[in-house]
Amino acid sequence: MPKGLLLTLALLCSAGGIAWLALAMEVHWQQVRASAAGPDRRTAIGLRVLGGVALAVSFGVCLLADHVTMAVLVWVMSLAASALLVAQALAWRPRWLAWLTAPWAGRQSH
Repeated sequence: MPKGLLLTLALLCSAGGIAWLALAMEVHWQQVRASAAGPDRRTAIGLRVLGGVALAVSFGVCLLADHVTMAVLVWVMSLAASALLVAQALAWRPRWLAWLTAPWAGRQSH
């Protein structure tokens, strides 16, 4: 697989992971879902697990693309870029992240 494609995949996984970790927080869930209810406990845990797995996959893909020292650098930079991207989306267009909540769309907060 071409290195550029691997790095793009790593960045996408990183952005998804950061977004899922943010959505596990009540305030961000409320922003994105435009509701007063936050995620229930199971949903929040699921989002955290999904976010952690996505970040681990991102790191693994970075390791496939480069040697270890460069992979770590690229991964940390992708985390920073992803955090900025998600923060900007939450500030200006939180509904753009709504598709990431789709698996839990029918659940209500308890």
